Amino acid sequence: MPSTLFLQSEVQDPYSLYTTMLNEHPIHWNEANQIWAIYSHKYCTEILNSPNVHIPVINQNNEQKLNEYALQIISQLSRLSNDIQHHIAKETAILLFSNMKSIFINEIIKNLLQNELMQNKIDWVNTVCKKLPILVVLKSFDFKEADCFFISEKIEQLVKIMLPNKSTEQVQSINEISKEIYSITEKHLSSLNFYHPLLNTISKTHTITINETIAMCVSNLIGLFIQSYDAGRGILSNSLLQIMNNDNLIFENDRDKMWIQKSVTEVLRFDPPIHNTRRVAVADITLGDTIIKKGEAILIVLAAANRDPEKFNNAMDFDIERANNNEHLTFGIGGHMCLAKHFSINLATEAISYLSDQYKTIKLLEKNIHYEPMLNARLPKSILISLL
Repeated sequence: MPSTLFLQSEVQDPYSLYTTMLNEHPIHWNEANQIWAIYSHKYCTEILNSPNVHIPVINQNNEQKLNEYALQIISQLSRLSNDIQHHIAKETAILLFSNMKSIFINEIIKNLLQNELMQNKIDWVNTVCKKLPILVVLKSFDFKEADCFFISEKIEQLVKIMLPNKSTEQVQSINEISKEIYSITEKHLSSLNFYHPLLNTISKTHTITINETIAMCVSNLIGLFIQSYDAGRGILSNSLLQIMNNDNLIFENDRDKMWIQKSVTEVLRFDPPIHNTRRVAVADITLGDTIIKKGEAILIVLAAANRDPEKFNNAMDFDIERANNNEHLTFGIGGHMCLAKHFSINLATEAISYLSDQYKTIKLLEKNIHYEPMLNARLPKSILISLL
């Protein structure tokens, strides 16, 4: 039996494993790791919608020794919380999202490319994918240029806060940067017109103190920075790769945004950046003939569910015209569905549209793509392309 948990850097084609498991073990107990792995779209959907699962607690009792700022961030995030705290954090994140202003991203992409383009070649991942999403978020909240530069340069250190298990070096790196990013974010938020009405709304609605509400707002905006860096870079990376690698998708200058948006949506189904997410059962759960007992860990393999032939016709084919492509599970569903869904799709659509409009020829210079050593996400380390 293949391993349920593996580093994406060590597997050339995880989808062959997912196909095997979909066909033979759509619900699988992995004894070695003491975790249930769920592969089918039907059962993944049931788990994501179930009131009997919670997000696993990271860093219980602060055994990882995070400092007060890092601890504040991780304890307040909507994506890591449960029950009433999740409800309050999610409402806070939605209100923050609603106050993002719309910005013109072409100038940001243009500057990123001009700064790094050498002999008409760039590394798409390090030049654009790691920087564009977070810069768009920062500029949408009117952060100063110096703060945009600092946070975008240092966010790679902070994203390690999301790891369930952290090395001593990673904790030290997180602690080094968390205070400054937290302070910059708190100070800037306090200068925005919508901020104090937002604080009053959350505080009065949920009967929590202003200080608690401030921590919730600051932490969830930082959570948006983190999400834009990891998932945002993955969507941009994989979208360009699939468009360039598929014979039926010719990268032509006359492609309109609707065609590109359809392509991005199908990438999210066919080759998502996030391959799995975790839950823990807080009550017994029945899936078909299987009972998952209270307290048992669950791995929801989203990337497998997205290629389930019982849900998607010709699921192994990349087809932008398939009617139900948007029923993929990449952004999750239910209470913990990703709030950045539309933001992410629009950002990738705009970025690839810019390439298509500005360059006549776009070529992939290296087909052997290497991936980051991560369990839950399949993120290319680099994508070398030429632009002419």
